[in-house]
This record gives sequence, C-alpha cells and structure tokens, in this order.
Amino acid sequence: MLKQYETVFIATPVLSDVQMKEAVAKYAGLITENGGKIVCQEDWGLKKLAYPIQKKTTGFYTLIEFQAEPEFIAKFETQFKRDERILRFQTVSMDKHAIAYAERRRAKMSGVAAPAAEAPAEAPANE
Repeated sequence: MLKQYETVFIATPVLSDVQMKEAVAKYAGLITENGGKIVCQEDWGLKKLAYPIQKKTTGFYTLIEFQAEPEFIAKFETQFKRDERILRFQTVSMDKHAIAYAERRRAKMSGVAAPAAEAPAEAPANE
C-alpha cells in the first residue's frame, strides 16, 4: 500500500542551475522507478541557512511530495547520504491532516478558491 511522504532537501550552493535540475531529476526518477508517484514538486530556490553547514551559508531548497511503499524510504535516504551535493534532507510521512493541509496550500498557491465547505462563514454585521 502506498503511503504519502514529503521530502525537503538542501543542495550545495556551488551547483549551477543545470546541475541542480539534474539532482532533482535524479531523486524524482528514483521515486518513479521504484513504483512511486510524485504528487508535487517545488523548487524553493537559494535560501540562507540558519547555521553554516560544511562551511556554506546558503543552499538550494527543494520539496518533493510523493507516494511510495514504506520499504522504499530507507533506500531513498541512502541515496541522499551518498550524494555529496546534498547538505541536509528530511523525509516525513504525511497523515490525513498533513495531506489536506498540503492540498489547501497548493490550491492557494495556484490561485484556485478553497472549496465552499472549508470557506469560513461571514459573521453578521452588528449595527
């Protein structure tokens, strides 16, 4: 049974745009090759780190939201550990509330209005 996961990783800032896209494509391809399905992929760009990592103060942030078998995650994280381009990574399993939040966030970012059931009701005006 496929579970939904979210991975954020930080790549070293010395990569060119082409090299960064290759790194992201590598991990997206790894997911699909192992029977997973990519739900969402976001490039957050070059951001300042909270503290230096390997003497670097910035990094390229990327988020990949995907569905995969639980056994795949260990193999996936091993690839991150072996890749010298990756400074840090974190993979989390998403529960139903996290999935709903991610869907609302994506809808908001794309400009689509939230479903009527989730829209807050307007309070009557007091005069």
